[in-house]
Amino acid sequence: MDNLTHLTIEEIHGVLARREASAEEIARAHIERIRTDDPNVRSYLSTCEEKALEQARAVDRRIAAGEPLLPLSGVPVAVKDVLLTRGLKTTCGSKVLEDFVAPYDATAVERLEAAGAVILGKTNCDEFAMGSSTENSGFYPTHNPHDLTRVPGGSSGGSAAAVAANLATVSLGSDTGGSIRQPAAFCGTVGMMGTYGRVSRYGLVAFASSLDHVGPFGRSVRDVARTLKVIAGRDPMDSTSADVAVGDYEQSLDGNVRGVRVGIPNEYFEGLNSEIRTNIEKGIKLLEKLGCKMVPIRLPHTEYAIACYYIICTAEASSNLARYDGVRYGYRAKEYSGLRDMYRKTRDQGFGSEVKRRIMLGTYVLSSGYYDAYYLKAQRVRTLITRDFVEAFDDVDVMVAPTSPIPPFKLGERVDDPLQMYLADIYTVTASLAGIPGISVPCGKLPGEPPLPVGMQIFAKHFGEARLLQVAEAFEKAGGFNVS
Repeated sequence: MDNLTHLTIEEIHGVLARREASAEEIARAHIERIRTDDPNVRSYLSTCEEKALEQARAVDRRIAAGEPLLPLSGVPVAVKDVLLTRGLKTTCGSKVLEDFVAPYDATAVERLEAAGAVILGKTNCDEFAMGSSTENSGFYPTHNPHDLTRVPGGSSGGSAAAVAANLATVSLGSDTGGSIRQPAAFCGTVGMMGTYGRVSRYGLVAFASSLDHVGPFGRSVRDVARTLKVIAGRDPMDSTSADVAVGDYEQSLDGNVRGVRVGIPNEYFEGLNSEIRTNIEKGIKLLEKLGCKMVPIRLPHTEYAIACYYIICTAEASSNLARYDGVRYGYRAKEYSGLRDMYRKTRDQGFGSEVKRRIMLGTYVLSSGYYDAYYLKAQRVRTLITRDFVEAFDDVDVMVAPTSPIPPFKLGERVDDPLQMYLADIYTVTASLAGIPGISVPCGKLPGEPPLPVGMQIFAKHFGEARLLQVAEAFEKAGGFNVS
């Protein structure tokens, strides 16, 4: 059967049920496509072909025995290389962990495998998930499948690119300040971050613990909804995972959004690329045609979000990354004189420039005399940003905004300008700070050759994933992914 790498989860299950192809054939088609296409895209850091084929054969055996299909039976999945995968390398895109083999599975990975997924490999990312372009990887940058001269976004750029290039059906990423949603927008895929605590962080290598999320990428909202349901839910191994029931997200995808109140935050249209604005406005008009009611809203503390985010996330990163010292695991400097010198040389040689920059910023804002002025004040501002969202959701059901103020930029264009790179996160960090769920869906393409994707963000209140997915899928069904 042709185009086994272009199928949705539902289509894969149809193929398997009708015996038109086996799970092993679907896995082999993806493996072959990775071999031929990924040398250009560079979305994967490593693959696990034998593991994938073993998992696919296990699916085929269950089908032959007459067992029902599991939610992700035979579905080829890629996993961002910050999630532990037992027996496979987990490098976090860093030389510090270049040879580290994970001793156990992250809960999200474990749940994927229990649902029948076929793990193809680990995807490239900015080092320790710190970046917005996947250029900070310690190994090589990933390229945007729509234009190989441009970035795929970050930090989960490899996971987004793998789905966009048909090198995986769905993938997992992590989102701390936009690292799922922004690359989803740049690569023209669907990418979702659930409420903080909706998905267990056990086995996710920590960047900023109060902000980190695990979430899925897919080519359709339905694929993302199913994958999210598989990985979501309380986990006793993660004390921050929420003990809130996980609904059947696919059941909510009924296309009926008549009467849904959609908030349009003015602050998210300031400093926006004019061509992106045109697409987002067309997307909003489409939602109006579907019966949604548009409500202008204000989120007055948005202007402080970038400063607030980069104080909190760097402070937490400086603490979390203290464990990479060359003592217990990971890279150790070859030559040193004494323990202190080993620490210094190991971290100097092992970490890239962006990770060092964030450790230094975080250490500074936590230092004596500056803690109150920076870190404590940022936490208070975070509370105000959260309150903005909570109060706004008294009047609206969801919010709609652009995902990124700019289109995918050229490789190397911003790598020496960290401030401009940080400002690209202006529309995504707010939801991360507030802990609310957000999804980025394609919203047409910009004119030009090649045409570049535009992403539209939808937010919902805490644990409002079902409503968010309902609106996103109605938008997709109405042709919103290709608005023109």
